[in-house]
Amino acid sequence: MPPGSHGPHGRGRGRGRGRGDIRAAILLLLDEQPRHGYELIQEITDRSAGMWHPSPGSVYPTLQGLEDEGLITIDTVDGRRTASLTEAGAQWVEERRESLGAPWESAGDVGPDLAIRREILALRDAATQVVRVGTATQLTAATDVLATARKELYRILAES
Repeated sequence: MPPGSHGPHGRGRGRGRGRGDIRAAILLLLDEQPRHGYELIQEITDRSAGMWHPSPGSVYPTLQGLEDEGLITIDTVDGRRTASLTEAGAQWVEERRESLGAPWESAGDVGPDLAIRREILALRDAATQVVRVGTATQLTAATDVLATARKELYRILAES
């Protein structure tokens, strides 16, 4: 099967809210630099502000398919299986760059609630960091901040 002949979205298209075109995302990221699977997962998650966290079960089969098509090569670099675009893969991306867009942006675009979702994820990350490295005093203070925030959110709803 010729490269890119998997329909408009390609193989590996995620289903459901918060997921995008895994094939396009991988190809665009590999156009920037070679990466291993975990790096691809992390970069997609970061670029979508946590709204799309692709699973290894979607990334690794897509990588294999892209390798089978001759669009990428997978080599062992520093003990990790690292993917990079072939010349044909780079050409494929260049010819379709505009239509590929930025799949991590559309994956996270769930409407007017996007800003609050991003803040919730940022809050979760901050709380996780406090739990990991905070002192007992900092944990108590963080618990108070979260309790206050929860009460304030309900107060906002009560004002409606």
